[in-house]
Amino acid sequence: MSSNEKPTTRATLGLTGLTSNAMALIAPGAFLWLTFFIQSAYGAPMAAQGMWFGILAALLLCLATAIAYAELSKLYPGAGSSYFFAEQAFLSKSKAFKFARIAKFIVGWASHLYYWVYPGLMVGVTALVVGYVLGQVWPDTFNPAVPSPLFMIGFSVLFSFGVAYICFRGVSGTTAVNAAINVIQIAALVVFSVIAIGYRLNHPQGAPGITLDPNGAAITSVIATDKDGAPVKDAQGNFVFAKTPDGKDQPFLVDYSQPVQTSTDATTKESVTKFQYHPTASSVVSPHSFSFVVIQACIAILILVGFESVTAMGEEAKNAKRDIPRAVILSLLIQGLVCYLIEYFAANYFLHNGYQVSNALGSAAPVGDMMIIAGTWLFGSAAAGKAFMLVQAFTVFLALIGTTLSCMATGARVTYAMGRDAEVPEHFGLLHGEKLTPHRTIWTLATISVFVAIASIFFNFCGPAALADDVIKSLPHNFWYSFGIFSHDLAASIPQSLVVVTLVSNFGTFLLYMMTCVVAIVAFREHHTFNGFKHVFIPVFGVLANLCCMLFYLVGPFMVAGMSPKEPYVALGIVVLWGIYGLIYFTRSSARKGRPVFVAEAPKVKV
Repeated sequence: MSSNEKPTTRATLGLTGLTSNAMALIAPGAFLWLTFFIQSAYGAPMAAQGMWFGILAALLLCLATAIAYAELSKLYPGAGSSYFFAEQAFLSKSKAFKFARIAKFIVGWASHLYYWVYPGLMVGVTALVVGYVLGQVWPDTFNPAVPSPLFMIGFSVLFSFGVAYICFRGVSGTTAVNAAINVIQIAALVVFSVIAIGYRLNHPQGAPGITLDPNGAAITSVIATDKDGAPVKDAQGNFVFAKTPDGKDQPFLVDYSQPVQTSTDATTKESVTKFQYHPTASSVVSPHSFSFVVIQACIAILILVGFESVTAMGEEAKNAKRDIPRAVILSLLIQGLVCYLIEYFAANYFLHNGYQVSNALGSAAPVGDMMIIAGTWLFGSAAAGKAFMLVQAFTVFLALIGTTLSCMATGARVTYAMGRDAEVPEHFGLLHGEKLTPHRTIWTLATISVFVAIASIFFNFCGPAALADDVIKSLPHNFWYSFGIFSHDLAASIPQSLVVVTLVSNFGTFLLYMMTCVVAIVAFREHHTFNGFKHVFIPVFGVLANLCCMLFYLVGPFMVAGMSPKEPYVALGIVVLWGIYGLIYFTRSSARKGRPVFVAEAPKVKV
């Protein structure tokens, strides 16, 4: 091409490729590993019982937003997703056109809370998963429940820039990787779900079952405890099993009769009633409490977002107006309606007295623990159970590559669109001459992701997930645990960083989805295809649902036991600071470049 011509993107993606890219960001196989811990922790001690129904509620909320995205992509196929939609929607109106630049900047700036934080969050949770696996493979060097902070920091750097390199290589390679990952993770998901349900059905009340010892190894006997309830070890450091009256090892018996337990809180010395597992299948799919459903729905937003990512690929779609709306809805329904509701039912139904919600709170990867138990039962040995978990963990790792890759590609394209419009530094709006990818945006996002990842994992075992001092003492005394481990009292006073970063991403998502629903109302107001149900009722429902979820996080801590106010208000503070900085940047940038804030004349837009 001529040296004076700027490189442009190529239209190469059909419906399958577009859907694969959107599905990769949702990644149901990965998120079961990643968010079961968060969903068990936040709103503890009782909110975990509403997990399945909360995901169903979040799915309905996301479906309303997905319809708004699908309708907008029919009108305005192009790069930039909501950012592009906002500009075109306002420009097409006879009176509101003057606010087009303000609208697109606000939407684009707010979307970065999601698109710039989310990839880093995925890098962080991938480090947690890999750290858990290392603990299973080398238990003398690493602890599976408490991965090494030093290892996770180093891994975050390598993983972030490794995924960024795949993204830099181009959309064709990204699509091929995502398609393969989708097939592998969904197959692995089905296998685990069937085995987990099979374990529950084959272990009725009182049957001999399998549990985990404090080191995460599968056992079939009860460990003896001292007067303080601590496990007893022999001179060689092996756990001592409790004996029956005839001198045999006491078998572990499965119990579903007391899913709710009462214990004494060590800090307040008060009795606390805790939900631990579901007694029946119907309990899994019951809402139990409206507040529990809202708590779980707000967290579940994290695992369902991604369907909108494909709308940023309008310039790379062969038939954008036809295929992108379909890909938006298909990706959400296939993975949200089918995969998530199945896998979360299986994981919650599997819980029993041998692996309870309290066990999940003390693990970096609760579903990995479940896979060890289920695999040990199915394949007949603890070694085979661990091997089964490692195979599943590998598929999760692949899914996390796809998730991080898809979100990084989407975030880069949104920033690229803003850079091309000179709303952010213009070097973000340049494409690589050979790869035709927004390379400067990609590498910038990779760097940001490293810092976000480190922030998310460094204080992960803090707040409600603070480790007991006895657990801290039992950690390996080596280089890998020489940094980043805090005493229980100090950790309990620090907000849990993984939840904070998750909420920053979720608040950004809520804001972006609300704005997109408003944009949809504006876009179709004077359009000849206007439909009251699709273009008013559904977007209004989306706005209200997202707003209620966001507000609940701010008022819920004062109404629901177990909801800490630290994490949501720290996250809100970050959101507010980002908004203030955006206002300052927009004002100064406009003045420096001599650009008017309001559009003086409406351009002719085809509708």
